[in-house]
Amino acid sequence: MRARTRPAFSLFELLIVIALIGFLLALLFPAVLKTRAAAARAQSTNNLKQIALACHAYHDTNQTLPPGNDDNHFSASAKLLPFIEQNNVYQTIKFDKPLEDKANDQARQIIMKVFLSPQDPIPTAKPNLGATNYLFNAGSKYALKDNDGVFFQNSKIGLTMIFNGTSNTLMIGETLKGDGGTKAVTVERQYVRLTDKKALKDLQEDSGVQDFKDNKHIAGDRCASWMDGRFLQGTFTATREMNDARPDVSCDGLGGLSALRSLPGGMVNVAVCDGSVRSLSKTIDLKVWKALSTRAGGEQASFDQ
Repeated sequence: MRARTRPAFSLFELLIVIALIGFLLALLFPAVLKTRAAAARAQSTNNLKQIALACHAYHDTNQTLPPGNDDNHFSASAKLLPFIEQNNVYQTIKFDKPLEDKANDQARQIIMKVFLSPQDPIPTAKPNLGATNYLFNAGSKYALKDNDGVFFQNSKIGLTMIFNGTSNTLMIGETLKGDGGTKAVTVERQYVRLTDKKALKDLQEDSGVQDFKDNKHIAGDRCASWMDGRFLQGTFTATREMNDARPDVSCDGLGGLSALRSLPGGMVNVAVCDGSVRSLSKTIDLKVWKALSTRAGGEQASFDQ
């Protein structure tokens, strides 16, 4: 009997098939990455929209927006929990005690997906803390106290007090978290933290620049806790251009210099006081940026500029 020969690929044909598969994967990979990036941007936009709507729901209940930072350092995000279907977490927080009190340890560790941008690959800026990528606008001045924005120290701003118009006033900005590092590697992740009480009063445009070069007073805990309302934790000031090459500077959490740091794609997502969400160019003029951050300055500025 004659043995039957089974059909099979030759080694050359097999190599051709493998090469074709590799070529097709190479063509598909960028498209997959673009799809995933678009999905991440959409999720971040949805997060901002949800937080902005929660602010309006809070306003409907309390006739004011939540403070950016209260006397115990709780953030606007913490006050919004009942309006983003997190009332069970809200009930565990002891708002009558300091943020760092042991009674609040459990709540501070909870990770809230609505406060995290999927575009930021770093999950946390400090161990055992639920981080955030969204900071609330305090205004165009350095200090959190008595600022001219919407969410500052013990603020109680009603929507009718936003004389510049809710559609022309910044509410929340998306930014990169810190990476926990204590060395000056990049202004996108690290900033300069000053603890001298005079630091806030003595701030200048170039403050922090030399410290960053000299690797002094460096912190990498920006946005470390969604519960914390202090400067660069739950609030920011529109005092530097977006993606400014100079480092952010915090004056012991009381205020300072800050720029929103864009995530992949070079655009910065923001929520506006009318509840809308915008994607802004990183090249927006600082004067326009400051005008958009104030609630009643009378400036002629809009997000379409």
